[in-house]
Amino acid sequence: MKRLVILGGGESGVGTALLGKEKGYEVFVSDKGVIKEKYKQVLIHNEIEFEDGQHSEGKILNADLVMKSPGIPDKISIVKQIKKADILVVSEIEFASQYTEATLIGITGSNGKTTTATLTHHILKQELEVGLAGNIGTSFAKQILQDNPPNYVLEISSFQLDDIVRFKPKIAVLMNITPDHLDRYDYVFENYIASKFRIAKNQTQDDYFIYDADDEVITTWLEKHPIQSILVPFSLTKIIENGAYLKRENIKITIDNNQIIMPTANLALEGKHNIKNAMAASTVAHLLKIRKQTIRESLENFQGVEHRLEHVLKINKVQYINDSKATNVNATYYALESMDAPTVWIVGGEDKGNDYQELFQFVNEKVKAVICLGVNNEKLMQSFGSMVDVIVETQFMSEAVKIAYKIAEAGDNVLLSPACASFDLFENYEDRGRQFKEAVRNL
Repeated sequence: MKRLVILGGGESGVGTALLGKEKGYEVFVSDKGVIKEKYKQVLIHNEIEFEDGQHSEGKILNADLVMKSPGIPDKISIVKQIKKADILVVSEIEFASQYTEATLIGITGSNGKTTTATLTHHILKQELEVGLAGNIGTSFAKQILQDNPPNYVLEISSFQLDDIVRFKPKIAVLMNITPDHLDRYDYVFENYIASKFRIAKNQTQDDYFIYDADDEVITTWLEKHPIQSILVPFSLTKIIENGAYLKRENIKITIDNNQIIMPTANLALEGKHNIKNAMAASTVAHLLKIRKQTIRESLENFQGVEHRLEHVLKINKVQYINDSKATNVNATYYALESMDAPTVWIVGGEDKGNDYQELFQFVNEKVKAVICLGVNNEKLMQSFGSMVDVIVETQFMSEAVKIAYKIAEAGDNVLLSPACASFDLFENYEDRGRQFKEAVRNL
């Protein structure tokens, strides 16, 4: 019996453990932190051995295969030892994908992948049986075990792509590439770019690669590193023969002479970046032969994603907006770009080597006050202190929201768009977003 060791007892780890057991592996789950009670109960119920609070080398280094949760870096000692022992390390998407015949749509990018994946799923589910997994929702492995639909939309991070071997999506989507998570890539941008392009590594000429033709990082890389799959670009600025582009406020998608035209005025999601998200999602749907009418209606009634430019409440004619999912500068760029009123901006958290320069133009134009919410706010204070009249710092969400409430006037926006990771003060970006919404409701 082959031994499968799983590092990390979260959603992807426990899902993989269940699928691994079903497929005849001897399974062991090891987590350096504390495994949540709900996951412990699942492991106990299924008689799967586990440990938390430590990694026992004796129980790990005898593995035939290791599945590593995406949050665990390669730099830690146990991972180095596993690799030194020549044990194969894979991600959940690699492990799980070998047990399904489903059509896989893989979506990655520095920003917009959650919205695009959710929107793609929203369109496809009108006419197809389709699962949504990867970096989002119920684990991919668990879904394969339980209902295994014939199609999956997978939101995939660079960390998950780092540990693929044979994983091959029928349709790969690359939204954009901007510097992010560089602490995991030795602060070399090229390493991060290469990681994102791994989504197409196993594709053949029967597969599709949808990408943003306006993104110079992507187009430059493609010139130097040709890929096998059929290229389907989308653009807001260029005319695209086979793919999607914007013509007089209409999205125009052409695939093999079959065309669909959609007015952007009716899109449920606002902002330029969301036109791109809509283009990518519609192109996937078009390739999978979803009816034009279905695509149009789905784009018009899509509700958006929690923690991504989510309108929470209007209080005294001030709009409170939760964009906690903006964990990097580029995501916050989109948020500030879409603001159409004077904005009180709540920013800060764990800085991942951020360069805030690209935000200066919007801060000068649109931001009336900056509230720094983090353990260490020095860099933010230095970057934005001279641009706004009011800049304050705090380490409590409830206080940040109260300060914003005092500063904001009728017609203003209060925007939580941190541009940083959440781990200095919060469990994760969801926790940060929920605390923001709760504090707003308590006003």
